[in-house]
Amino acid sequence: MKKIQNICDVESCFLCKNCLKEWRPAISAHKINFKVKKGEVIFKEGDPVTGIYFVYSGNVKVYKKWDKDKELIVRFAKAGSIFGHRGLGIGSAYPISAAALESTVVCYVDVVFFEASLKVNPDFTHKLLMFFMEELKQSERKMRNLAHMSVKGRVAEALISLQGQFGLTPDGFIGIDLSRQDLASYAGATYETVFRMMNELVSEQLISLSGKSIRIANYDELSKLAQDPFFP
Repeated sequence: MKKIQNICDVESCFLCKNCLKEWRPAISAHKINFKVKKGEVIFKEGDPVTGIYFVYSGNVKVYKKWDKDKELIVRFAKAGSIFGHRGLGIGSAYPISAAALESTVVCYVDVVFFEASLKVNPDFTHKLLMFFMEELKQSERKMRNLAHMSVKGRVAEALISLQGQFGLTPDGFIGIDLSRQDLASYAGATYETVFRMMNELVSEQLISLSGKSIRIANYDELSKLAQDPFFP
């Protein structure tokens, strides 16, 4: 990572927009901005926790090692999003890894200042708690689906989730281009299986492809495949 001149977007940054306006000068004084190359690891599992990150521009994948050569993508962090927070608390080591999906700019604040921000800004603390609760529910749902949902259903759910998070391009494609390997890691399946499932979805006219770009052609039918097995 390369340190760059401080920049900030108070309208979208999870930290800035939820803190008191009077606290923003303190944020500006303590934060550091880094430019991260595509594919560059920002931190990895087991690294000591020194601070928390926010995405200024670009996209970041947050993942865990599945086995020696595989990974499971837990979530994505887009502009304004927080990441690295899973390392807070007892242990002081990151339980996950994070890497840039494209050329990305991140904002970093050390743990001491982050904890001071929590104490001074009750609204920020409340919003973070709500975020933790929602993230926990999504993680539990993902783990349950790994055990009970078919791979085709998980691929469908992954595509719907990506469209919900990143929106659509002017041409109607999902607003993030993922490699098929990253899509497989997000769906919790092998590359070969996801490749086969994607071809099936194309043949069934549920999605269409253009290079790495994916368009959901039949949202309703794709949603049926992604239906929660416990809540039909």
